[in-house]
Amino acid sequence: MVKVIFVKFDSGTMITIENTQECFVQLWLRLGRTRRLLAGQHKRFCIRNLLRSWFGLRATEDFIWEVIHRIDLDDEDAPCGYDELPPPALYPRKHRELLRAIVSVRLGISYYRVNLRALDAAYSEAFPNSTPLNVNKKRK
Repeated sequence: MVKVIFVKFDSGTMITIENTQECFVQLWLRLGRTRRLLAGQHKRFCIRNLLRSWFGLRATEDFIWEVIHRIDLDDEDAPCGYDELPPPALYPRKHRELLRAIVSVRLGISYYRVNLRALDAAYSEAFPNSTPLNVNKKRK
């Protein structure tokens, strides 16, 4: 007789964030998985749904507001909570700033203290054959 045991994990409470490249690789991969998950649930891939999916009940309105207002983009590209996000492998710039804001809010550090080199290297490791982060530094 074979016993099947189902273990249910609450994905919102299992996420731990650090300012390291290994953590950033996991965040980039989780970003792609969350996009596919939300598409399968017929939900919009936006900042609010992303944060609610990752952090569960800890993603309060204050937390979401703080993440959105830490994102450092041009005023014309300033995100709103329900704006549809493009795929992370094709348009990595917005997602890099989003991950940077999430890490800074979760760790309680400055937006500029997030290890940007590790974040960029993690993107190259997570999505090796996708759009480069900095088009000017594209290898020939």
